[in-house]
Amino acid sequence: MFSATSHSIHIEVEPTFLEDQSEPEKDYFVWAYHVTIENRGERTVQLRSRHWRITDAAGRQHEVRGPGVVGEQPVLKPGECFEYTSGTPLSTPFGIMFGSYQMETEMGEKLEVEIPAFSLDCPLVTQLPN
Repeated sequence: MFSATSHSIHIEVEPTFLEDQSEPEKDYFVWAYHVTIENRGERTVQLRSRHWRITDAAGRQHEVRGPGVVGEQPVLKPGECFEYTSGTPLSTPFGIMFGSYQMETEMGEKLEVEIPAFSLDCPLVTQLPN
């Protein structure tokens, strides 16, 4: 489990390798990641958008930006949580992801909330070939 807290918003991410959706012989590896967003602050916030940076073991980078998460822009009152699961494929058995959520308070204040860096590790491969 990977976690970070910024602006009193606590983010936890748990990645899982999806062996049944992956095809290692074709350099296709898939992970799911489960995210928990908890409002530990005193203000209600709404998640407006996301920004992910995904880097594979070959150093190739991919960025993803868009509104909300999984089609939602959840509102979190103090003490509330929102959970979702998404996924990403890579062409290498290892990688790393991190990013941020752009949130907004009821008063219109914009907050950039850190998503902790987390590793994507294929348990079927112990090291990259030379």
